[in-house]
Amino acid sequence: MGKVSCDSSSFLTRRNFLQAGSVVVASMGCCQRVLAAVGDSKKKRIPVGAHVWVYAAKQPEYNVTPILPEIFPDLKYAGIDGVELMHNVLRKRETAERIGELSRKHELSVIGTSFSGAMWDRDQHAAVLDDAEVVIGNLAKLKGKTFGVSVGSARGKKTVRQLDDQADLLRKIMAVAEKHGVVVNIHNHTYEVVDDLHDLRGTLARIPGAKLGPDLNWLVRGGVDPAWFIREYGDQIVFLHLRDQYKNGRWSEALGEGDMDYAAIAKALRDVKFSGIAVIELAHEGDFKITRPLRESWKISRQYVRRVLGY
Repeated sequence: MGKVSCDSSSFLTRRNFLQAGSVVVASMGCCQRVLAAVGDSKKKRIPVGAHVWVYAAKQPEYNVTPILPEIFPDLKYAGIDGVELMHNVLRKRETAERIGELSRKHELSVIGTSFSGAMWDRDQHAAVLDDAEVVIGNLAKLKGKTFGVSVGSARGKKTVRQLDDQADLLRKIMAVAEKHGVVVNIHNHTYEVVDDLHDLRGTLARIPGAKLGPDLNWLVRGGVDPAWFIREYGDQIVFLHLRDQYKNGRWSEALGEGDMDYAAIAKALRDVKFSGIAVIELAHEGDFKITRPLRESWKISRQYVRRVLGY
């Protein structure tokens, strides 16, 4: 951005002092508007993070603890703003402390974590809530602010009772998160959005003000147009997962190499004035053979988000 000059004259005489003064006042107003606009743009900058799933998918029990020292440098190299973890690495205080050390070393913030549990099953409520309390506590110590919740699949359409129980536990988790300054967002896979969004609509009917963190690719796989979803629920969306796939339904190696219409998604996000956090979540089919180091796919994905979404 070029230097903005608001000085209309370097030297003033008695005769033109009043005239120049009025110009200076007007110019000051101009400067204030420019500075305000710059301040506005800084406030609305969208952080772009990365979720660790593509690493976890290859680890026993999806636990990335042993390879955390590899993950942070990869993401830093790619120009990622922060990392979204999986909740299993935040169950132990010592692992959380190790994550904090890596965060400081690589100047890569911990944005938050994903979390899942069978929230529709009342018999599991106590265990899921205990787990959430531990994870949220450790996340807060790392200054993480987002908690993306998946409510669990019941292997079929949930009943009214199951949706009631699900919402009851969600409210309790939200209350715990609020005490720690953490924001819960409802994160979807396909099961929440199939059957005309049966599961998600059931949750929102019971918790109308719930914040949303949609995974745009799971929406596609669930038969939902992401651009429509963004416009329909834009006021509640605070978080996004970004991934890409080809027309044949298989995931692309990096974001932007598939066929999802991210230009339409970008327009929808602008239309609703999205101001939350966007997170790239790479994923590959089980039989997929990568053609480049993951850090390069992260870099390609990050550049694509900057170019197409403007973040």
